Amino acid sequence: MNDITVYGAPWCPDCRRAKAFLTSHKVAFDWVDIDEDLAGLAKVRELQSGGQTIPTIVFPDGSLLLEPSDEELASKLGISVQAGSDSYDLVIIGGGPAGLAASIYAAREGISSVVIDAGGLGGNAAVTERIDNYPGFPEGIGGRELMDRFVTQARRYEVELVSAARVQGIARNDTGDDLVVALANGQEIVAHAVLVATGSTYRHLGVPGEEDLIGAGVHFCATCDGPFYKGAEEVLVVGGGNSALEEGLFLSKFAKRVRIVERSPALTASALLQDKIRSHPSFEVHTGIELQAFVGDGHVEKVVAKDLQSGESLEWSPAAVFVFIGLDPNSGFVAGTAEVDRWGFITTDEAYRTSLPGLYAAGDVRAGSTKQLAAAVGEGVAALLSVRMYLQQHSHIPMIDVND
Repeated sequence: MNDITVYGAPWCPDCRRAKAFLTSHKVAFDWVDIDEDLAGLAKVRELQSGGQTIPTIVFPDGSLLLEPSDEELASKLGISVQAGSDSYDLVIIGGGPAGLAASIYAAREGISSVVIDAGGLGGNAAVTERIDNYPGFPEGIGGRELMDRFVTQARRYEVELVSAARVQGIARNDTGDDLVVALANGQEIVAHAVLVATGSTYRHLGVPGEEDLIGAGVHFCATCDGPFYKGAEEVLVVGGGNSALEEGLFLSKFAKRVRIVERSPALTASALLQDKIRSHPSFEVHTGIELQAFVGDGHVEKVVAKDLQSGESLEWSPAAVFVFIGLDPNSGFVAGTAEVDRWGFITTDEAYRTSLPGLYAAGDVRAGSTKQLAAAVGEGVAALLSVRMYLQQHSHIPMIDVND
């Protein structure tokens, strides 16, 4: 038996990510599938006082981590994750669709680069159950599978990929010619150019009880946690956009009823998705409703809301709540370095250049992006071609005669 035990399930993307991280760093562990091992599921609930967040990783000293990021795992295990060099033509921050696409094109252009990601490679796309609108896959494809293909292709081009390494800041070097990327592990990387493609994270409601019950009935990923509620009488989805309705359709595989709650007077999702929801017998839709609190001791027991038109107080008792109300940009490390809009998204011109020369942004972290996978890939490639021109103009890489 190994000293580290990972409790999880095959359908859990974060479980697969944690296992991949441990395996890639040659850390031995025992795997307990809580779908097959009822004693394992009971142990998870015991460790979490009734909660069932996975992966649950138990260490030799008896401590545990719940759904840890790769950075948290690296820190716990004393693993130093650093780039292989302290100097590159280009540092790509973010290993999602935009960053990986850019890295592949950089390798093809002969640009020395490294991809730095604070978590696991693949971004939000990697934890999406099914992607049906990415060209070339008429039957759709799992998000994890698609992102694994991106990573495999990047590695075929020998792209250096560094995960579990968080960027703390970006600044000009002493000469003013290059940029310095400071990592949380203490490493500083000098680069002629930097591309930020860090994407975004799910926005929280900020209501009483939410933070205390995250992972214990309050969730932000249907793919990760929906299967826990197989056979549940009801789950509640907060949000009226495409993501909320898509995740709601996924949850209808498990719960008998899915209640959609939206603060605006009407849903904002596409007409096609709205038609699917309206015609589905498992859905109830409520608009003009504001959630005010989550109530529960160790797990969600009640949701308190208010009808904004009538002022009526409402209460529901779902088995779980899934929140899909938008995204916040992962751009805190550029604060004071490059211009951002009032929501924190990085502003760029049409060539993906930020207000700081040599610094570029692409994908969901960029102001004006469409928050669509195919668009993020396109932006990553277009930004890389803009970076190539910048490097050529500053004599960092040779000019290429397009007529050759």
